[in-house]
Amino acid sequence: MADEASHHVYIIECNDGTLYTGYALDVKQRVEAHNAGHGAKYTRGRRPVRLLYSEVYDDKSAALRRELEIKAKPREAKLRLIRENGEEDT
Repeated sequence: MADEASHHVYIIECNDGTLYTGYALDVKQRVEAHNAGHGAKYTRGRRPVRLLYSEVYDDKSAALRRELEIKAKPREAKLRLIRENGEEDT
């Protein structure tokens, strides 16, 4: 059976200015979870968070590979990616 869900990689900015990259099936719901304290341990003490960027993939493995690729980038490269592709409306 084919996986027909959309898979997202996203970058959020935490209240302390740090960036967090993650994977989700529903980005809006995931950002809400981060802001409710139910997201990653990293973001729990850095709320509220704000969505800056997301990408959509057809399959989970491609999205997870991209998540790791983005996580490995230095902060300035992540900010450049966000600038070049526009910020999300929150």
